[in-house]
Amino acid sequence: MPSLKKPVEAILASHPTYSEIFPCEPSTAETGRKIVRDVLGIWHLDNLADRAELIITELIANASRHTPCPEIRLVVGRPSATRVRVGIVDEEPSRLPLLSHAGEEDESGRGLLLIDAVADRWGCDLQSSGRRLRGKEVWAELRTEEDE
Repeated sequence: MPSLKKPVEAILASHPTYSEIFPCEPSTAETGRKIVRDVLGIWHLDNLADRAELIITELIANASRHTPCPEIRLVVGRPSATRVRVGIVDEEPSRLPLLSHAGEEDESGRGLLLIDAVADRWGCDLQSSGRRLRGKEVWAELRTEEDE
């Protein structure tokens, strides 16, 4: 199990972030939920944990289903004092997330719709190294109480 020493140290920074690499497989969602809940607890933002856990579960499911990447990076950060961002980074920039409209009988295809419903905003940022695209981060943000 990963140590949460990193976010404890990072909380002293102006914009703390926790980040760790995991296998790109559905079973990573359990670990991802625990990490998100623990980090939010350290930041005294337990009220966001249920929504953040749902978001990270869906992001991990999408990455494991739609990318051939062997690994993903889980990221939990504070881009500002009033926002928390959870995201998944993979090395497949050509497979961008799309909101789909699953039919009533479809068993999948609702993950981003769920994220869209519970997050204050979400998106995808391409990452590059020089001129070469090297991956993407699919993320969602939640407002903290101070912003409500």
